[in-house]
Amino acid sequence: MTAQALEGRELACVIGLEVHVQLETDTKVFCGCSTESVNGEEPNTRTCPVCLGLPGALPVLNEAAVESAVKVGKALSADVVAETTFHRKNYYYPDLPKNFQITQYDAPICADGHLEVSVEGDTREIGIERAHLEEDPGSLRHVRDGTRPLENRTVSVDRADYTLVDYNRAGTPLMEIVTRPDFRSPQETRAFLAKLEEVLEYLGVFDASRDGSLRVDANISMVPAEEVDDDGSIATETLEAANRTEVKNISSHKGAEKALAYEVTRQKNAIKRGRSVEQETRHWDESRGITVSMRSKEEEKDYRYFREADLPALRVAHWRDEIAIPELPDARRDRFQSAYGLDAESASKLTSTKEVADFYEHLAETFDPDLAATWVADTLLGELNYRDMHITDVSDRLDEVERLVELVATEEITAKNARETVLRTMLDEGTAPDEVVEAEGLGKTDEATIETFVEEAVEENPDAVADYENGEGGALNFLVGQVMQKSKGSADPGTVNQLLRERLE
Repeated sequence: MTAQALEGRELACVIGLEVHVQLETDTKVFCGCSTESVNGEEPNTRTCPVCLGLPGALPVLNEAAVESAVKVGKALSADVVAETTFHRKNYYYPDLPKNFQITQYDAPICADGHLEVSVEGDTREIGIERAHLEEDPGSLRHVRDGTRPLENRTVSVDRADYTLVDYNRAGTPLMEIVTRPDFRSPQETRAFLAKLEEVLEYLGVFDASRDGSLRVDANISMVPAEEVDDDGSIATETLEAANRTEVKNISSHKGAEKALAYEVTRQKNAIKRGRSVEQETRHWDESRGITVSMRSKEEEKDYRYFREADLPALRVAHWRDEIAIPELPDARRDRFQSAYGLDAESASKLTSTKEVADFYEHLAETFDPDLAATWVADTLLGELNYRDMHITDVSDRLDEVERLVELVATEEITAKNARETVLRTMLDEGTAPDEVVEAEGLGKTDEATIETFVEEAVEENPDAVADYENGEGGALNFLVGQVMQKSKGSADPGTVNQLLRERLE
């Protein structure tokens, strides 16, 4: 669509995503090379003749990768096709040792799915056009020459003096999930990617901690806003007439939103100046927050797809019924609300990851569900977030957190001391909860001792007592604070309040 056709009209963006997800398997998709820590090993040490594309080496399909793909298809409510085939996608790039990528073309393993996402309370269904299996290329490191150590000289592709290739990642099983052009804002893409990653982690087929485990290519076009219906749909002829720009090298939810927000502004500014938006591929430079032109946009014909002769047709439709998938995040949120009486916000926090949800359910079996929810959703996650930690960072110490909740539930220590002293010491110093309680003298103060502290507080603060007798409510809070200070926070605030009222009245 020319700049003249768009000039002077209100514009709307149309976005579609190609999400590349590394599947969590022990070995690569077509060979026996290990996928463990492929991003942390010395370059080019996790390789063999198959993943290096050496002459005569033949691929053998990894069954676990196929099983993972079927699970993804079921979770996305997609059709698992009766028969799927592999093709060669031909192009030359340094990280592709065979000069072609084994992928799926006109018969993807999954098609016609969807995923619901919510943005600011508005829920929309994003269509999944296809999801197919393929092999990951190697990885490139773009380097600027200089005297600094190599790892400190990695730069964006347009600023590099040379590029190094590491084939450790080549052949890692990859699933490409292609959405329909259903996004109407960068914020929606961020919400979708977060939701997709959540689903994939629940399935157990994805490890977000791996470098490069999720990478996104985004296609974005500008169209007249009046041609977008209230439900977000756009006529096919409008979509086909729009010039489409592809943005590559996006590796996070936040990065997708930032890259697309930049691209929306860039394209709108170009159209305002009377320039047409080029149909091209652009590189997202996260360090500078801009997109950079790489090359003209490839078309399907440029890849010269043809059947992979070394791999037979794959028939997996019957697996759809045979392969089970776990309870997914949305269903688990609904169950937490109905079974445990949680509000929507708490249920959402507690199902943010499968590890958090599993830990909450473990606690809720022993303790009051509301107490367990408060400790996991608010206290534990809050302290972890403050330290830029995740629950997986303390997965080997969750029994200690359970013990801490037990100390609170049995009223052996106060919730305040448990939160502000015991938990924080546990996270910062690695100390067990009972050791912190003993070292800090945090055992709960008995009622007789509290009565002594109450008597002392009343005698030491006659002005506060007079204020209370004159009807100033804040005076009682002051006296409660004095007693709590004397008990070093180990007295129960409710008991202190009650004893003070009895003493003063």
